[in-house]
Parts: sequence; structure tokens; C-alpha cells
Amino acid sequence: MIIVMKRDATEELVQRAADKVERMGLKAHVIVGTERTVIAAIGDKREEMRESLETVAGVSKVVPILAPYKVASLEVKPEPTLVKAGSLEVGSGKCGVMAGPCSVESEEQIVQTARAVKAAGATALRGGAFKPRTSPYSFQGLKEEGLKMLATAREETGLAVVTEVVASEDVELVAKYADVLQIGARNMQNYRLLEAVGRVDRAVLLKRGPSATIDELLLAAEYILNEGNTRVMLCERGIRTFESHTRFTLPLATVSYLHQKTHLPVVIDPSHGTGHAALVPDMCVAAVAIGADGIIVEVHPEPDQAMSDGYQSLDLPTFAATMQRCRAVANAIGVQCGAEV
Repeated sequence: MIIVMKRDATEELVQRAADKVERMGLKAHVIVGTERTVIAAIGDKREEMRESLETVAGVSKVVPILAPYKVASLEVKPEPTLVKAGSLEVGSGKCGVMAGPCSVESEEQIVQTARAVKAAGATALRGGAFKPRTSPYSFQGLKEEGLKMLATAREETGLAVVTEVVASEDVELVAKYADVLQIGARNMQNYRLLEAVGRVDRAVLLKRGPSATIDELLLAAEYILNEGNTRVMLCERGIRTFESHTRFTLPLATVSYLHQKTHLPVVIDPSHGTGHAALVPDMCVAAVAIGADGIIVEVHPEPDQAMSDGYQSLDLPTFAATMQRCRAVANAIGVQCGAEV
């Protein structure tokens, strides 16, 4: 249920209503909007509960949430959410740009990349320290040493760090070094991990699973939101289809569809979505044109020498040229893409 507070309801009245929700055995999520405050009451809904809540001081009305996902729904928060994490801003007219290598390989590599992508207009540095790979014999990442290198790159450039966490027991460790915790496609329905990142004070980038529906993606986000973490970004990184000319099929219509269903910002990953470096620049531009709230791009100083995903990584000059094209499109549609350079 959504408890819509009156426009003149004080913080004290809002808290009283939230306390009432909790006493009834429901979970209260207070959401402050631009015009009024609402409280999402999540749990087993009964008609007598609704009638009881309607009598609480400061309450304007109580309405049911029809969507299967509750806190992520536009019914609860009609205004788009702006997620901030250090230098990164995603949503509400800000198109954030996260760029960097698939894997952190050395301090020299990650610092060089961070300086270059910042100069080109990126607003966050992406890089993998823990790498879940299909084969157990593939490079698995430098783990905590890689996290320390990412932190060094942040000190050098001021860029927020985006990196993947692959297990619930690693959340606290990764959160020590990162500004944004990435949940990879393989872990989209790892519900214990989703709950764990929902309990820490870090923004979360949630990637869609390769065979997941949109509703399943939103319900996965709901696990994080339900733990109290409201800084959630959804990421479309491509889905499995019968087509084989690209690594995955990248459905850009996801951006428009999600904007009609949720207030959460939507990020596009053209690197995994295509799997071919030659296709990534056009997909970056297309993502900005359709209204994506962010892009996450794999960039490496020497893609042919990369320890993972070099075939889909842009080199530094190509990324800089791509950013120029993205900014031109962003200016045409009235949004800000990346940082000014």
C-alpha cells in the first residue's frame, strides 16, 4: 500500500504514520518527493489495515500498489531518482559515464586508464578486482590488491570507483574501497547477495541476467530497496537470443520501457551487449539518444594485451572520440552526458 501524506504533514506526523505501519507488522519505506511525502507499506495487505491507516493524522489517502515490485514502482515515486556516488551522478537528466578495463591488471594500467577516461569526460572509473569467469582456469582478478589499486586511481583522479562484488561475504571488504557495488549478470538472482548490498551505504549497479525478464530484474532490485538502500541503478547488458552476430542482443527499448515502470535510473552496457569493440561507439551514442541515464564502457590502454574482454574494449583515443559524439547527441536532447571537458 501507499500512504500519501498531506502536503502540510510535518516530519513528526510522517514518522508517526511510519511507526503505525511498523506496529501493524508491515515494513515502512518513507519516500520524500518534490511535492509530497509517501510511505510505502510493504507486507501482507488486508482491507482493515488500509482503513486503520486512513485515520492516522496527516494521511491524505491510502492506495494499493498494483505492480509486483513495490518500492521500485512509479506508483510509489513518480519522480525519477538521481543516484549520486562521489563524482558519479546518474538519472534525472544526468547521463553518467563509467569507463575502465574489464579487469584491474596493475597499478600503472588502472591509473593510466583513469587519467585518460577522466580527460575524455568519464564521471566514474570501472574495473574488476573480483572476476567471475565461465572457466575456473581464466583470470579471476587481483581481489583485494586490485581494490587497493582502484582506490589509488581514485586518489589520483577523483573518479568514483565502480567494481563488482561476487559474494555476500565480500560485501564489507569491497565497500571499503568502492563507491558503487556492481552486481553482475550471473548474480542478478543471488538474493542473499542482493540483501547484503542493500544493507550497506553504497550505490548499487544491478545488471540484468542474460535470460531474465524485465519483471525479474525489477524484483531483484526490490530485494536491495527492501533492505533500505535507495541508490539503485538498473543496467541492461544484453540478453541471450538465437542471434549469433553479437555476443548478446542489446535491446535499447529496455530504457524506454523501464522509464514507464520505475523511477530507478537505467544504464546501458554496450560492451557486453555487443561483444565487439567496433560496435560499441555507435551503441553508446544510441543509448544516449534513447534517454539512458548512464553508460558503462570497457576501456583499456592496449585492448590486444588485456587479460579479459579485450575484444570488446575501446582503446583510449576511440573512447575520447566516442565521448565527443555522445556529448553532441546529449546537447541536442537537453541532457548532460559525462563531465565537461
